[in-house]
Amino acid sequence: MPRYRGRFAPTPSGPLHFGSLVAALGSYLDARQAGGDWLLRIEDIDPPRCPAGAGDTILRQLEAFGLHWEGPVHYQSDRHDAYQAALGRLIDQGLAYPCSCSRKQWRDHPIYPGWCRDGVREPGKPVAWRLRSDLGLRPVEWQDRLFGAQRFDPATLGDVVLKRKDGLWAYQLAVVVDDAAQGISDVVRGHDLLDNTPWQRQLQAALGLPEPRYLHLPLILGADGQKLSKQNLAPALPWEGPEVRRLLHRALEALDQAPAPGLIREPVAVQLAEAIPRWSVARLRADAQRPQP
Repeated sequence: MPRYRGRFAPTPSGPLHFGSLVAALGSYLDARQAGGDWLLRIEDIDPPRCPAGAGDTILRQLEAFGLHWEGPVHYQSDRHDAYQAALGRLIDQGLAYPCSCSRKQWRDHPIYPGWCRDGVREPGKPVAWRLRSDLGLRPVEWQDRLFGAQRFDPATLGDVVLKRKDGLWAYQLAVVVDDAAQGISDVVRGHDLLDNTPWQRQLQAALGLPEPRYLHLPLILGADGQKLSKQNLAPALPWEGPEVRRLLHRALEALDQAPAPGLIREPVAVQLAEAIPRWSVARLRADAQRPQP
């Protein structure tokens, strides 16, 4: 087995919230318990969604909770050439194609119907680049470390966008290229990204890239039953004060690690020192969603 290399890869569309903390903590503990590296990647490929200073706020929040990473922070905004090279390889293989269609045009279909696979439907209009999901590896199968055997036919998910009409890179291609460049052996992230994995596995196979192991963590729900997110105004994590200790303890509880009650009063360094050797995926309950503790 290669040396364990994990990562946390937030989008700087705003500060981290409690759900983000659970995902970051799970990936951190998994890496540290394995004696591996934990890297930080800021996924800032969509500037309109990334207000100035949000990335720096995320760094301060992680440091406040004792979640320290190895090496320099990796910024996707610096990676245009690598993504373009990967897209070029897919085009050469006939696995990526330009598409002029708008979402409004195919809104009556459950997935994009592939109208531009054999040629741009409306020449002269701006185009996105899509992955042909009907070619290559199918079905996609892997073993999730919590949710077990997974099997998807990517054709049922549609031809995902790799590069947008506005020239910005899409998540699926960027994350695959960067995981390979950073030597990521294990991806630990929220369950909401599990159904993205088939596209990513298909891209890894097409580009000849390593396939990491995957662990998808249960999502944390707010009082309204919705996933905690920046879009639904989940409260931002603090980066100082006693609330930091309490929230770290709650995050360990949300990950089913059963921290000792008295640890809630201890500094984050003490809580993490206790949690790392005790981290166990076997303790996690395999339910996709759970209320915030």
